[in-house]
Amino acid sequence: MFVSAPLCVAFVCASTLVGKLQLPPAKTPPASTSLRTAGQVIPGVRTTAYTHSEADHLQYGARTAAGTPLKSGSIRSAAADWSIYPLGTVFQIQGDPSVYVVDDYGRALVGTRTIDIYQPTTGLMNLWGTRKVNIRVLRWGSSSRSLAVLKPRAYKALHVREMISRIQSQARAG
Repeated sequence: MFVSAPLCVAFVCASTLVGKLQLPPAKTPPASTSLRTAGQVIPGVRTTAYTHSEADHLQYGARTAAGTPLKSGSIRSAAADWSIYPLGTVFQIQGDPSVYVVDDYGRALVGTRTIDIYQPTTGLMNLWGTRKVNIRVLRWGSSSRSLAVLKPRAYKALHVREMISRIQSQARAG
């Protein structure tokens, strides 16, 4: 397979950031945490976009659920259901040299395989729209780190309790 030089350079840089890829890509999404491998390709992932100036994000400012600033450079923030893509999951979108890290979550994402891509402006958010993309997971995040962030928030929101329940069920089944 031919890959352009800029994409190869970006991939090598991304690989350097997250360590060596360990296994060849898989063709289907993981059914459980035990099937998650670095280098895994997940086809047809629905993505949407969000920005910190949206009404439902104003109370959090330009910070993620993990407590870090939202990122929009060569490493970018993404939000997802942490029971599917745990906190710290690092991935690339096919054809995009940027590296994304799951460091946020959103109520509308829980129970879906949708990933919300952070965009620094409303214009860029609208430009992204909704897209189905193939992603390559460079490193899976940590369910235990996800739980450490989520558990203190369990009393606040049903969607947080739902993610906690799903993560704990996976651990029991895993």
